[in-house]
Amino acid sequence: MTQGALAGCRVVDLSRVLAGPMCSMWLGDMGADVVKIERPGCGDDTRAWGPPFAGSEAAYYLGVNRNKRSLTLDLSRPEGREVLAELIRGADVVLDNFKIGTLEGWGFDDDWYEAEAATAVRATVSGYGSTGPKAAMPGYDFILQAETGLMSVTGEPGGESMKHGVALVDVCTGMLAAISVLGALAARVRTGKGQRIEVSLHDTGIAMLANVAANHLVSGAEAARYGNGHPNIVPYRTYPTADSELVVTVGNDAQFAKFARVMGAEHWADDERFALNADRVANRDLLDGLIRERMAARPCAQWMADLQAEGIPCSPINSVAEALASPQTLARQMVTTVDHPEVGGLALTGVPFKMSATPGAVRRPPPTLGQHSREVLTELGFDEAKLAELADAGVTTL
Repeated sequence: MTQGALAGCRVVDLSRVLAGPMCSMWLGDMGADVVKIERPGCGDDTRAWGPPFAGSEAAYYLGVNRNKRSLTLDLSRPEGREVLAELIRGADVVLDNFKIGTLEGWGFDDDWYEAEAATAVRATVSGYGSTGPKAAMPGYDFILQAETGLMSVTGEPGGESMKHGVALVDVCTGMLAAISVLGALAARVRTGKGQRIEVSLHDTGIAMLANVAANHLVSGAEAARYGNGHPNIVPYRTYPTADSELVVTVGNDAQFAKFARVMGAEHWADDERFALNADRVANRDLLDGLIRERMAARPCAQWMADLQAEGIPCSPINSVAEALASPQTLARQMVTTVDHPEVGGLALTGVPFKMSATPGAVRRPPPTLGQHSREVLTELGFDEAKLAELADAGVTTL
């Protein structure tokens, strides 16, 4: 198997649940050796977040923990922290999502890193970061979707605020953490030094507002909900057809002229209420109503064929099962199977980035709890007597 871009990079992963584990999984997909540190006896909380389960492991855990080795360590004990210190000394990246100050309270502060692991990149994922009035508070995706305004612009106009169906703030925080780690590793090539990284759910949620935030900051107007519509572009939403819903995205005036022709309403393109996108935004309710009337007359597949022939982007709303089984998903290897020690063939989503010289790969199944404790500790130089001592004391499980 071709080595990944991060081959030879050691990641000590002290995170759990979703944002941190997604970050370390993507680093593992790129070839990093990820050592996942877990509490003896219970491990990552998400191991039990089921049903559904595959063997004894919850699907939630299995979905974000491939390409890692599991080492159990009781970090509440000095012996466990001594092992962690030895791991960090040889690490390129240390990732955690402890409450702010936890690692410093165990002695792993800036002075310790400067003396013992100056080249390590230290990434902390938290709810609110280390500054501000909420720095000490834990963070939860649902809470941050509400707090950062994302829920206020999600849902039907006049209806209930809605969260996204995926824990999207967690997922995007994991992405930003991975991007930050890669940036810090690149900087280390130039400086020879590691650095501290903070990524928080709060900051991610604010950043995810994107054009919605820009609209407010420029205009001063409060952001509104548009259901499946778009605040800046019309028509750009779902429309009911004779048999199902169809998503249509018309991105410019030239596309709108083609769209109007497909609708059998070529005159729309010359109507002063609809000719320019700004006009269509001002008259969105009127235009959407006219489109709905016409769309309802024919089945989804017929509209799709005609719209795609004119280069108008459109799509039916697939179920998750349909999306995972689609020819495009399969062609892109976005569903893959790995051999798991408990369940045999385990289906997982694939690697979402394609690199020509150093391709990512699913090299390891998600580990069982403590599966690699002996292996990792032996690599650190612990002999059998020391391993037995740690196991007998409950510091690790072998």
